[in-house]
Amino acid sequence: MATTATLFGVSATWLLAGAWSVLSALLVLAAGWFIANFFSRQVIRLLPGRLNRAQTIAPLLSQVVRYGIILVTVVVVLGQFGVQTASILAVLGAAGLAIALALQGTLSNIAAGILLVLLRPFNVGDRIDAEGTIAGTVVEIGLFGTQLRTEDNVYMFVPNSRLSNARIINWSREPSRLISMSFSVPRQADLGRVRSVLGNALQLGDEQQAGAVEVVVEGFTDTAMTLTVRVPVRSRQWDNARFTLQERLSQTLARENNFTG
Repeated sequence: MATTATLFGVSATWLLAGAWSVLSALLVLAAGWFIANFFSRQVIRLLPGRLNRAQTIAPLLSQVVRYGIILVTVVVVLGQFGVQTASILAVLGAAGLAIALALQGTLSNIAAGILLVLLRPFNVGDRIDAEGTIAGTVVEIGLFGTQLRTEDNVYMFVPNSRLSNARIINWSREPSRLISMSFSVPRQADLGRVRSVLGNALQLGDEQQAGAVEVVVEGFTDTAMTLTVRVPVRSRQWDNARFTLQERLSQTLARENNFTG
């Protein structure tokens, strides 16, 4: 029979002390989880106003802060149960080695993510193409992978190791890009008039256009000239500007009757 001092042969005092240790450990874990999430969110919220390229760095740094605080919390909780710090570090080291061997691909993604942030082949908001198989606008560079949005608004998650080893074309890196459109006119067309008319017809405005319209002669035959019109535009406006310019060029050529009327 149990007495007031024992329960199933176990001291009630020991049970109370153990229950308190478990309760305090749960409280510490909950507090650590809350603090980790809080500081993780604060990194994303506050960093953009204090650091260039924060949109690129913040997600990765946020995850590092979160997992770091959780790890410290676990060490503190184990210490409450009498586990020595040296023993904890030894166990973590051994476990880390085992995990590293088992998760080589995952760890390579973490290392690749850090390299992508340091080497900066692209930033959040850039439109990229990696080896012709991965293309889209960068949404976030995370600890394990990079999130992209394709041209037709489809979500794409790419492991960082694939991007770090790929040949990357960044369509948004330079402030401006060139739109080139070729067309033919009769050999007797007035080249000066062609340049004047197209220079006016293909003006887009400062929010899209980044320079003057150029019309150059690419080649000619006895009956025709091949011309190319080149318009520098803002990189992030390239697609919309290309559609607009192609339509305007077609309308201008039709209206001017190939500049022979």
